[in-house]
Amino acid sequence: MTRRDMVLAAIVASFWGFNFVVIDWGMDGIPPLLFVAIRFAVVALAAFVVPRPRTSWRTVVGVGLFMSLGQFGLLYTSMALGLQPGLAALVLQAQAVFTILIAAAVLRERPTVPQIIGVGLGIIGLAIVAAGRGGDAPALAVALALAAAFSWGIGNVISRRAGAVSGRGRLGSLSLTVWSAIVVPVPALALSFAVEGPEAIVVGLAAFGWQSALSTLYTAGLCTIAGYSIWNALLARNPSAAVVPWVLLAPVIAMASAALLLGQLPTAGEVIGGMLLVGGVLVTGFRRRRRSSGEPGFAGVPEPVTAVAISTPAAVGEGVPAVPPAPPRG
Repeated sequence: MTRRDMVLAAIVASFWGFNFVVIDWGMDGIPPLLFVAIRFAVVALAAFVVPRPRTSWRTVVGVGLFMSLGQFGLLYTSMALGLQPGLAALVLQAQAVFTILIAAAVLRERPTVPQIIGVGLGIIGLAIVAAGRGGDAPALAVALALAAAFSWGIGNVISRRAGAVSGRGRLGSLSLTVWSAIVVPVPALALSFAVEGPEAIVVGLAAFGWQSALSTLYTAGLCTIAGYSIWNALLARNPSAAVVPWVLLAPVIAMASAALLLGQLPTAGEVIGGMLLVGGVLVTGFRRRRRSSGEPGFAGVPEPVTAVAISTPAAVGEGVPAVPPAPPRG
């Protein structure tokens, strides 16, 4: 990853870290699945001004179902069941492991040694923070958050597989983000009727006030439209194993904001674990150097990345399966 991409990844992680406190603050009195439907209905409105992405509907639907509906439907429900914002942010970062494993199996992307070490440090940090949180989190809520992380991992790989989208104009990744949101509101509302019930929906709509509106604007605008547009672009031009570990910074932001705004002060274990998370992310950005000046990669020039041959949807190549070029070096 380039330095610019690393900065963008850190900004997205900050948006998403604070997102957990904003969700918890705005969802008071509103059924979680209904709240998800409202959030993505707002995002979907942007489809009136954003052109459709140059990829297949299969990719659009896949990203919408897994990265949006699956992830946030499960996450919002876990938080409604009592999972605190900081711990929810922590558990969701299992997506880094899921993404790398799925990408290795589906896309045959092999993580580098620094990336493996970085993710390992991140996992240790997650374990230390989890131990510091105590065992009072509802088991079902934790299980749903893990399921949300797995759904996000699948969505990451689908987005990575459709990486050629970002090369088709400046609005490539934004288009995928906005148009995949169209998939979410109707299924989310149907699930809300089935799981939460019509009465809860009526009560939730009556409880939707300025606080919920601000929360929706933040999650829909900064976290979904801006955040996932940047995220999809990063996945399109970098290997999955280089991008996803940066989201390990989100729990640090979530816990810091929860401490400042909700009075949930971090324990010593959370502080130590958070430091390991940051260290793990930094390690993933290290690049190997050649020892000999006569070999490629000397003096800080990164080694070339082997291209992964991917048959993209026909809509991308206008009927001809395309093989995207190797990701940018670095």
